[in-house]
Amino acid sequence: MIADARTIIGYALAESVRKRVFVVVLALTIAFVILYGVGVNFAYSEIDDSFFSGEALIDEQALVGGTIFGLGLFAVLFLGSVLAIFLTNGIVRGDAELGLLQPLVVRPLGRGTMLVARYLGAVTATTVYVVVVFTTLALLTAAAGDWTPNHLPEAAALLVAAVAVIAALSVLASVFLASSAQGIAVFMLFGAGLVGGLLGQIGDALSSRSLARVGDVVATGLPFEALYQGALHLIATDASGVTRVVIELGPFGGSDEVGAGVIAFTGAYVLVVLTLAVRAFGRRDL
Repeated sequence: MIADARTIIGYALAESVRKRVFVVVLALTIAFVILYGVGVNFAYSEIDDSFFSGEALIDEQALVGGTIFGLGLFAVLFLGSVLAIFLTNGIVRGDAELGLLQPLVVRPLGRGTMLVARYLGAVTATTVYVVVVFTTLALLTAAAGDWTPNHLPEAAALLVAAVAVIAALSVLASVFLASSAQGIAVFMLFGAGLVGGLLGQIGDALSSRSLARVGDVVATGLPFEALYQGALHLIATDASGVTRVVIELGPFGGSDEVGAGVIAFTGAYVLVVLTLAVRAFGRRDL
C-alpha cells in the first residue's frame, strides 16, 4: 500500500510537470525574487533620506527589514498557495472527466489512498518550494541591510503549514467542483481569509469587539490566516518600543502569536477536511 501511495505521489508530480505547473510558478517566483532583491536594496540604501532618519526611538534597519520581509512572507504564502491549488486542481472531477482517474482507484489501492497520496504529493512539493523561496528572501534581506529576521525556521514552518491547509481545502473542493470552479472557489477562500484577518487586526487596534470577533471566526474557519499572522509575529519579536509598534501597524505586520493550541487545531482541521474529502469521494460515481 505504501509503495502504491508513493507511485501516486510520483504520478501527481509528473502530471504537474507535464501540465507545466512548475514552469508557470517558477517564472512568477524568479520575477518576484528579482523585484524583491532590487526593492530591498533600494530601501536600505535610502534609509538616510527617510522620514525616520535620525530618530533615536526608531531602529531604521529593523523597521525597513521587518516591513519588506513581511511583504516577502505574504508573497511566499500567495505563491505557495498558487502552487498548491495548481497541484490539486481537478484531481477528482477533472481527471475523472478525462478518464485518467478510473485506472488509479481500482483495488487494492482504493480511492482514499489515491486522494491522500495526491495531497501528500502536493504538500511535498509546496514544502520544498516555500522553504527555498523563504530562505532566499531571508538571505537577500540580511545581505542588503544590517538586520536579520528572527526565528526563521519556526516562521517557515508556519508558512508551510498554512499552504498545507490551502492544499487540503483544494482537495476537498476537487471532489465537488469542476477544475475551473475549484480554482476560483479556493482562491476566494484564500482572499476571504486574508480580509477576515485584516478586519480582526483593525478590530484589535480600534478595540472593536465586533471586528475582532470576525477575525476570530475567520481564524477558526480558515486557520491558514492565523498561521500566516504567527509567522509575521515571529520575524520581529526582537524589535522593541516604537519600532515594534510601527512594524506591527504596517500593512504586513503581525501581532498575533501562534500557540500550541492553534497548531494542534490546524492539524485536526486538516485531518477533518481530508476525511470529508475521502468520504465524499467514496460516494461519487466516476
